[in-house]
Amino acid sequence: MASTCLPEFPERRKKRRSRFGCRNCKLRKLKVCDEGKPQCKRCSSFGILCNFKPNIPDLQPVADDSVRLLVAAREKAELQPPLSNAIWTSDASTFYQLDANCQEFVSRYLGRSLITPDDPNMIEVNRKLLILAFTHPFLMHASLAVALAYDRYQNSPFGSRRTLEECYHWHQSTALFNRRLREPIETKDKDAIWGTAAALALLTFSTPDSYTPEESWPLKTPDPSDWEWLRMRKGKMSLWCITNPLRPDSLFHILAPIYAQMYSPLPEKGIDGISRGLAIACQLDDSSTAENNAYFNAAHAASQIQALSDSQVTIGQIELFTRSIRGPFKSLLQEKDPVALLLLYLWYRKAGCSMWWIESRARVECPSICSYLRLYHSGHDAVNAFLPGGPLADR
Repeated sequence: MASTCLPEFPERRKKRRSRFGCRNCKLRKLKVCDEGKPQCKRCSSFGILCNFKPNIPDLQPVADDSVRLLVAAREKAELQPPLSNAIWTSDASTFYQLDANCQEFVSRYLGRSLITPDDPNMIEVNRKLLILAFTHPFLMHASLAVALAYDRYQNSPFGSRRTLEECYHWHQSTALFNRRLREPIETKDKDAIWGTAAALALLTFSTPDSYTPEESWPLKTPDPSDWEWLRMRKGKMSLWCITNPLRPDSLFHILAPIYAQMYSPLPEKGIDGISRGLAIACQLDDSSTAENNAYFNAAHAASQIQALSDSQVTIGQIELFTRSIRGPFKSLLQEKDPVALLLLYLWYRKAGCSMWWIESRARVECPSICSYLRLYHSGHDAVNAFLPGGPLADR
């Protein structure tokens, strides 16, 4: 693509935040936009179309030919005729032409499940979701974003920044999905909606804001975004009753055993299944219940997967722990209580060996948790015993 010379803009007086900046700068949480027309400097350097005008979509890559066609069509208030050899995803109000790179990703992951690659039931669900994606653009964008995130995870030894293409598909999916949720939901759309909600929750979890342990929670200064993944999970589960993935005609019905594990009851009392060392760290005994010990449910949920092989761990068992992050335990975790951090660390260590999207976050948060506990709770022997080098580290 030929380079475009942008006109020089006079220096503006420095200010803390732009009042009339473009939407892209606001979405990227940039405090300063130079408000240059037609391309602000931030958007130009990031390689996206500036969107002061409402007819320019958010985070559109400048180099994407299909995007330029779409923008031109919107400016003319009419759609361009489809190409005979093009592949599209479209519904009654939105369309998107898959470029060569998108088509390659679709082909590569056609017969796979990116959630749990070796689960035949998840592979079947993935194939059916892909069919739905061609009539539900918000699902197609979410699927492409997950595929790009998976590629980034595989090709990066540690944390890495999201690519522009991944950001674009993630944002487009979110925008189209939010718009779709404001409309009446028909039965034919329920599976696509649930699949998109699951994909967006996965994306949020798998991509922490920080890329090194030193910059990651809990070492870093607290920020509302630290728990965005938990809010996304709660938002996903709020759609359960609306979409009902267990209804007989749902493509997710085949996953009923996994959902049953997710909602399986935890013990009401005692420490059966919990190791002696962890029971001591959590101050649990035979009389302990969820009412008299805030760690009770989380300790039982984390313990259920510790003795399993990596291949035996399922999403349902993993979700059992995330469901326990509520009430007093959630408050303790947010306050960086050492025992609560230990339980999260043990869950990360095991679940991350089974699910790539958990390991993607665990890569930075696990060492950050260890450093935090050693730095601020070095005298808590029961907790430090489970950290690398401790007597219970491999149990």
